[in-house]
Amino acid sequence: MFLVITEKPSVAKEIGRILGADGRKNGYLESRNCVVSWCLGHLAEYASPQHYDTKYENWIFDDLPILPENWQLVVLKDKREQLEILKKLLNRKDMEYVVNACDAGREGELIFKRVYDLSGSTLPVKRLWISSMEDSAIQEGFEHLKDGSALENLCEAAVCRAKADWLIGMNATRAFTTKYYKKLIVGRVQTPTLAMLAERDRQIRNFRKEKYFNVTLDCYGMEAVKEKISEEKEAIRIRDVCSGAKAVVESAVFTEKASSPPKLYDLTTLQRENSRYFGYTAKQTLEYAQSLYEKKLLTYPRTDSQYLTEDMEETARKGIMAVQGLYRVDFDSSDIKRVLDNGKVSDHHAIIPTIELKKCDLHTLSKGEKDTLLLVSMRLLCATGQNHTYVEPEITVSCAGEKFLAKGKQVREKGWKAVEEIFRKLSGIRGKTEEDEEEPGDFSVVREGMVFESVDAEISEHFTSPPKPFSEDTLLSAMENAGRKEFEGNVEKKGLGTPATRAGIIEKLVSSGYAVRKGKQILPTSDGIVLIEILPEYLKSASMTAEWENKLLSIEKGEFDSQSFMDGIKALIKRMLFECSTLSQEEQSRFHPREQIGICPVCGAFVYEGKKNFYCSDRECSFALWKENRYLSGMKKLIDKRMAEDLLRSGQTHVTDFYSQKTGRNFTADLLMEVKDGRVNFSLKFPDKKKKHK
Repeated sequence: MFLVITEKPSVAKEIGRILGADGRKNGYLESRNCVVSWCLGHLAEYASPQHYDTKYENWIFDDLPILPENWQLVVLKDKREQLEILKKLLNRKDMEYVVNACDAGREGELIFKRVYDLSGSTLPVKRLWISSMEDSAIQEGFEHLKDGSALENLCEAAVCRAKADWLIGMNATRAFTTKYYKKLIVGRVQTPTLAMLAERDRQIRNFRKEKYFNVTLDCYGMEAVKEKISEEKEAIRIRDVCSGAKAVVESAVFTEKASSPPKLYDLTTLQRENSRYFGYTAKQTLEYAQSLYEKKLLTYPRTDSQYLTEDMEETARKGIMAVQGLYRVDFDSSDIKRVLDNGKVSDHHAIIPTIELKKCDLHTLSKGEKDTLLLVSMRLLCATGQNHTYVEPEITVSCAGEKFLAKGKQVREKGWKAVEEIFRKLSGIRGKTEEDEEEPGDFSVVREGMVFESVDAEISEHFTSPPKPFSEDTLLSAMENAGRKEFEGNVEKKGLGTPATRAGIIEKLVSSGYAVRKGKQILPTSDGIVLIEILPEYLKSASMTAEWENKLLSIEKGEFDSQSFMDGIKALIKRMLFECSTLSQEEQSRFHPREQIGICPVCGAFVYEGKKNFYCSDRECSFALWKENRYLSGMKKLIDKRMAEDLLRSGQTHVTDFYSQKTGRNFTADLLMEVKDGRVNFSLKFPDKKKKHK
């Protein structure tokens, strides 16, 4: 008897069908020789700080850093029942081993590990590693199960990633929040991503457009241009001397060029193009691709490879035939070897449609699924198509001592770009086609020495353009390539996050209020811009965060020690806390400009208003007037700014709306303050009585 644990119930259902586990029980499926159960995504997560010590319920800077020695997991409330079922199954005496059938990647390892650790099970672990939910792929995967220990490094990288995110998130968020008296959320990856948005916003705001002029000659239908003339007077002079003058072709160069087909999709490029063509967010694309994977129509989507392994030639060929059959397309996609490269496939190969496409009824799919499936299908045809060939003429024309340039593009063979026309027709997307790229005019008749006796010349006015705001497409690209210049060429991966996590990072920025979507644009909010202004460079550095990501990759490969990784994260936190401790009072009041409320009755320093109290500016002094305190709570009264000013100036303040629990009515009295040994005591004095009420 063996146990199989999947990441989702839908996957468990398919695997159960293949294994013959059709006996439905509460939370699992069972047959004579196996049980198939499931997680519901993450069933547990690292405990919050207050779980380790109740003092962390209050956010106090001096309590930092929070560095758990024995990391504890807490079970998510809505998933406790399923975890209890898994615990019992993992400890059943008739089980010989357990198969980790969670998604084949870093997060799948972490989801399984947390459940396994919480169960206390000692069952041997085997690993199902598949890239497709097709029946044949599942069957083959179970015939070649890996030993769980073979993926220990991948699991260790997942644990390190989760701990690093927790440590930086918890410590940095609390540190900056307590120092600036404003909730400031800091994340290991989301903060550098926000920094890129803020920097692009700064570039756009600081951009100053500059005017320039082009002079264009009409050489019997061929346009030759002299570009980017900064002075209008100079442009006018050139136009005037050239109008009606003779123009001569000084050189005519015709270059034969070829454009190779694009690579297959990895997750990031699929997300980028799905955003560019259809406007889907990265998160939506991942959801559609995952759904198509579970419906057996696409291979595993969370991949960073754009190639197939060399033994997949026949698989690709069958996939091409399935695409051509489903979409009724006749296109030469015979250059399959172009997409085969074992050296460029690590955990998973590129995303391609499966042969199950032959059975697909497109009407059963949502619009997002249909668009995503079409995009992946057309990319398979493109990637295995023929070169796109064209001629690029470059004509230099001389007129009145000035040089002008005419360029163009004349297509010879459309090759793989013909699929773009097919795609646009099937998707209903309008836009530039290959014919639009082809420049008008017959450049083939142009020869060196050709003379145009009398040409027309015109001036056009232009302005330099600012950088464009990030879109989902361009932000994903920037995240993928972050830090590229800082790394040596032989580093395998660079960037912020992984293909599987980038969508979530963008969503967190939006949900936290640090970024906002405006049409296809992703823009930083004012809060996001200010957050980046106050954070140290190493917390918002894309290159440093990309370096951490490379170290996680090295841990996966067994080339870097996980303890060294965690030591580096802890050192970064200690550096951050030290620098926070040296922030000036002026800097700390950035979000709440401080107004002097009065003089401290204990040490004579200024008293300022905080979020919950009126505090002494001298850090060595403990004096504070708490807005909500035990003495006044029964009278339903908080100390406001006016009352604090009175108390600090004269030791008393007049209040007209105290509440009496005994009578149920409001009453009037003077609140008196007495400070002894730094402690504040209150009492009441009624207007018509000399006696104090303590």
